[in-house]
Amino acid sequence: MNKLSNEQISSSLKKLKGWEFKDGSIKKSFKTKGFPQTMGLVSSIGALCQQFDHHPDYLTLKYAEIEVAFSTHDAGGITDKDIEIAKAIEDL
Repeated sequence: MNKLSNEQISSSLKKLKGWEFKDGSIKKSFKTKGFPQTMGLVSSIGALCQQFDHHPDYLTLKYAEIEVAFSTHDAGGITDKDIEIAKAIEDL
């Protein structure tokens, strides 16, 4: 899997509302209505990660907020795999 250039990352993220490239990862915060919805979203993201066999750099949860970040460690940066899982999360 090839590492994307900064231009490719920027172009890809323009199509993904709220995602940003920062500190070597693509990341986004999601607001929820409360803790049950937060846990549901965390579970859904976890299931997607298992399907993609691609796990987040981190997945932080608060009462009504989640932050998730991805990069591809084997490639040393962002790859198409990171962009694809971000798209899949957006479709949840």
